[in-house]
Amino acid sequence: MDGAPRKLQYWRLYLLILVLGIGGSFQYGIQVSVIASPAAHVQSFVNHTWMERYGGPVDDSTNQLIWSFIVAVLCLGAWAGAVHSGSLPVRYGRKKALLFNNVVAIVAALLMLFSRMARSFEMILLGRFLYGYNVGLGLSVHLMYLGESSPKKLRGFLTLTCSIFIGFGKVMGQIIGIKEIMGTEEMWPYLLAVSGIPAILQFVTLLFLPEAPRYLYIDKGDAEGCRNALQWLWQEDNLKLELDDMQKERERTQGERAKTVKDVLSSRCVRWQLLTLAIPCAGVQFCGINALYFYAFDIFRESGVPEDQMHYLAIGIGATELITVTLCSVLIDRAGRKKLMGYGYLLMGITMSVLTTMLSFKDLNPSIPYVNIALIFSVICIYGLGPSGVSMALPADLFLQAWRPSAYVVSGTINWLSMFLIGMLFGYVVDGLGQFCFLIFVAYSIFSGVFMIYFVPETKGKTMVEIMEDFNKLNYKNRGIDVERSTTDLSTSF
Repeated sequence: MDGAPRKLQYWRLYLLILVLGIGGSFQYGIQVSVIASPAAHVQSFVNHTWMERYGGPVDDSTNQLIWSFIVAVLCLGAWAGAVHSGSLPVRYGRKKALLFNNVVAIVAALLMLFSRMARSFEMILLGRFLYGYNVGLGLSVHLMYLGESSPKKLRGFLTLTCSIFIGFGKVMGQIIGIKEIMGTEEMWPYLLAVSGIPAILQFVTLLFLPEAPRYLYIDKGDAEGCRNALQWLWQEDNLKLELDDMQKERERTQGERAKTVKDVLSSRCVRWQLLTLAIPCAGVQFCGINALYFYAFDIFRESGVPEDQMHYLAIGIGATELITVTLCSVLIDRAGRKKLMGYGYLLMGITMSVLTTMLSFKDLNPSIPYVNIALIFSVICIYGLGPSGVSMALPADLFLQAWRPSAYVVSGTINWLSMFLIGMLFGYVVDGLGQFCFLIFVAYSIFSGVFMIYFVPETKGKTMVEIMEDFNKLNYKNRGIDVERSTTDLSTSF
């Protein structure tokens, strides 16, 4: 089956993508973007609550500290969720872990919804932490579920849909957060609680969808359940090649326990996979995209954009990222992960170097701020085409089944702690270096790009066993151990 019939054949798989995306990545995108809109209203609520309790207004520094923690606690909750993504999906399965995760999101939404009625800003703090937990666990399990349900030829595209839903969530959060819709004094509790809606939708629809096929076969030994799940998702009867690949992977890990984070960090047999995971995952935060968003509004102001129009420009930036990530999903299985991420980081570093130079001369010519706006959108386009999306596909591509849950713990920990670190320290870096803060990110972006291009094998179109054989040439390079011998040691800790 080719062309349109082939696409229609996978309609149930696309339904799974929609369900996972709406209840997982889409929620994350909303949580990242909606919190900025009601900032003034929430701070006013904190002050009013403080006055009712203590008979006087909260001082500005305390109010700002409470607000900063409301924003930052999402990362701490996400880290806790990422840590549990190594155990819950292994013990209960991918589907049950997501069902539990949706209950967490619904509880968080109820806390947000009734916080004003209860006169408690602590409920907002707890709700944000639970939202973070939901995001940290949900993103990892979402990617596991998709990676273990996708045909080899579509694995990159389908995994990248996670980034598409994140971008879509960001745009939707920015849209519903404008003052004409939900960004008002009366509506802010409902705005913060809106993520409960996709959680309810995912919970209900997941009840009718199968468990991840690779989990059923490799982890549970349920060959018949795996075959039924694949037939339901793919609408194919000839599944021999896929089942043979799973059988080979199962034989390599037969009798082995699921690997721990300590195993991932200490085992020689996954050393290069770990480097390939860690450097780009940290790069998503350290590539300078957050600094770019920070400076974007200053550059817009210098170009004469009215303050009340800034929110609409933010929607434009989010839409640009969404469009380019969507384009990346089309290119990833053609160009490959290595090229998109490696050259993406290199181009980001070069473009930000030019932007740093232009920011230094912004007062020399009135047209320079407009050049800087073009450079900002260029960096966002490059980010969306490569690093933003491809990094999310790496754990599913680089690790066998026994290692994969702990690999998601490592990638989630790197991502969320890096985000927390950037959030806590970035203001001080900007105060000290100004626009030259980009040079730090330029150095990391170029380093990441060179590492991906020159030291990492391509994973495009390969089975998990073939990918492991390629990495073993690096893992055992100095030992002179042949590839066949080393692949038998994939489950051994050194």
